[in-house]
Amino acid sequence: MGVSQQYREAWEGYWAATSDEPGEAIWDAVADLSAVPHSRLLLPYADTTLPVVDLGCGSGTQTRHLATLFPRAIGVDLSYAAVEHARKADTGQVAEFERLDLTDSDAVRALHERIGDTNVYMRAVIHQSDPEARPAVAAAVATLLGERGRAFVVELTPASKDVLRRASQGPDGPGPKLRRVLEHGLKPASATEQEVPELLKAAGLTTLDSGETVLPQTENLPDGTRIDLPARWFVLAAG
Repeated sequence: MGVSQQYREAWEGYWAATSDEPGEAIWDAVADLSAVPHSRLLLPYADTTLPVVDLGCGSGTQTRHLATLFPRAIGVDLSYAAVEHARKADTGQVAEFERLDLTDSDAVRALHERIGDTNVYMRAVIHQSDPEARPAVAAAVATLLGERGRAFVVELTPASKDVLRRASQGPDGPGPKLRRVLEHGLKPASATEQEVPELLKAAGLTTLDSGETVLPQTENLPDGTRIDLPARWFVLAAG
């Protein structure tokens, strides 16, 4: 079971239309606002001799920070164009990037066989996946962890929809970065409050720690304050 053609084309189209400018994607926050605080929550539980895989890496901003904490960092994304952006931005060649469809269980297993048990970082992938694809995304996390890996997963909560609505209600409508997300048919914050923890549990993942947070965006609300989207984070082990 793969992702739908429509979903794949939406992401390919989005990344193909995105420039190499840092922060051009609305969620492409600097690592100081994302991977840095997130890894502080993960590291007490993680074996840092293992690699890390950044699922849905986009332009690789967070992957490059993770590469400073783990011996090997691999960013994977559904979109070929995203992987190209990530490779171009990684001027120091600190990470590796490749295309991966998380719903392709054979490809996910092949990655695990190649690198062994790994830590996983996944920021805001389940909430915008097609509903029928979400169980496979959660299962991919469990497959990659194996016995020794630990995951940090953070997903938008439905409260994010209210913030996005406010962001769309300025005199000129949504800002250019949010407008591009909507124009490409991407659907942020479409998972329900209980859906994410239930999907993680059904995939055989055990929650070691969790909490509330926000995911800072690279665009502002009409009043000039930064768009911060409510989210919930989980540190997970398989089995």
